Amino acid sequence: MDKIEKRIQSFVKLGQFLSQFNRKEIRQKEDVAFNDLFFDGFKHQLKLAQEKNSWFTKDNLLFTCESWANALTFENLHKWIKEENLNTNSSKKVAIIMAGNIPLVGFHDFIAVLISGHSVLAKLSSNDEHLLPFLAKYLEYVNTDFKGTFEFTNKKLTGFDAVIATGSNNTSRYFEYYFKDKPNIIRKNRNSVAVITGKETEEDYINLSEDIFCYFGLGCRSVSKLFVPKGYNFDLFFKGMFNKQEIINNFKYANNYDYNKAVYLMSEFDLLENGFLMIKEDTSYSSPISSVFYEYYENEDDLKIKLFEEREKIQCIVAKNFVKNEIAFGQTQQPNLWDYADGVNTLDFLSKI
Repeated sequence: MDKIEKRIQSFVKLGQFLSQFNRKEIRQKEDVAFNDLFFDGFKHQLKLAQEKNSWFTKDNLLFTCESWANALTFENLHKWIKEENLNTNSSKKVAIIMAGNIPLVGFHDFIAVLISGHSVLAKLSSNDEHLLPFLAKYLEYVNTDFKGTFEFTNKKLTGFDAVIATGSNNTSRYFEYYFKDKPNIIRKNRNSVAVITGKETEEDYINLSEDIFCYFGLGCRSVSKLFVPKGYNFDLFFKGMFNKQEIINNFKYANNYDYNKAVYLMSEFDLLENGFLMIKEDTSYSSPISSVFYEYYENEDDLKIKLFEEREKIQCIVAKNFVKNEIAFGQTQQPNLWDYADGVNTLDFLSKI
């Protein structure tokens, strides 16, 4: 078995391990490698992650595990790498600066570096520092070739050959200056949008509620902006959103809802709300937690041009037969391995450093 095939098999085993942790149940399976060493430990890490960051609810953590278990299959991994030249003879050290907005948000970069034959120097966010080191240790047991290929640090990054950094528009300016002499991928703020034409069904709006509320809207793949036709009636939209009414029972979300509602009302903004979600007409893409912005359009072709011209601000476009590369309602948080953040092919970058 060649080295790349061995790495693929390792990630398949990791996917099988994660498949034991899903929203329906946490159940130990007999045929999962090294379960006696890692199953109870990972349950504990999930508990620690929840205690450290109250946005990381049990449901969101298990949804993350479920999503990665579905992604890390033999078929998916082979499809991901088949067009890439990963037979690199010289292993480089790649620094990864990870965000902490949703659980395991830097995991894709982590496995991309490892499957490419390079080593990882990872700077974790303090908001998400429990899960990845534990899963990395599992990989070492599954494949001893991974020993010594990753390091986690909270200190200043030194001794690396390339960098992948994820942050805000503000931090990206610092990253671009600091890492200007190294091969790099630097990611900025992006948001996801939904295009409503008025032909959507109630089921479409129920699915859209997943895109809006999953991870409390904190991910770049979370829909924070709607484009709606002039004169659009929001009744059916709110009917679909009602599916997520329990979200207001999360104290942190509820605090954000109360605060943002007070700010909007004091500013005398026009807004529509249903007790757990506010929508406000606004040209911006990034809406505060518990709110979604909307913007009217009159002409579909003009909207398509606008979306193309502002593509650097947009991660996903949720729509129904509107534009190429759109994502179906309810699917933004189910990316494939080959759905790259910012549209930058990480494997291609890693094959050329």
